[in-house]
Amino acid sequence: MNWLLDKKRPICPQIAEKLCVLIASGEIGAGDRLMSVRDVALNAGVTPNTVQKSFEMLEQQGVIYSRRGAGWYVSDNVDVAKNVFDELVHSKTVAYLNDMESLGLGKKDIINIIKEFRYE
Repeated sequence: MNWLLDKKRPICPQIAEKLCVLIASGEIGAGDRLMSVRDVALNAGVTPNTVQKSFEMLEQQGVIYSRRGAGWYVSDNVDVAKNVFDELVHSKTVAYLNDMESLGLGKKDIINIIKEFRYE
């Protein structure tokens, strides 16, 4: 997995987002065991504590769960991950549109920009 993380944003949510995308897309399925906290930390270049917090965030949302001494697993209800993913897409889209509007761009301008970048 490619763990390109944006240093300008908090790392924990980014790791949680990336895992959520993998689960929502089906790359990681219901009941699958996740990589260990230590392995994710090594691959992502962050501390295990950061990954642990990310896993706990996903656990609170019902996306994953832990088995004491056995690791972290994807919830049987993958729809939870899909809902979290949909909320993420919505919030990022709203943030993007707000940023573009703050630059003085109207709806038609924003649509044209998206159309231009869509094919690059």
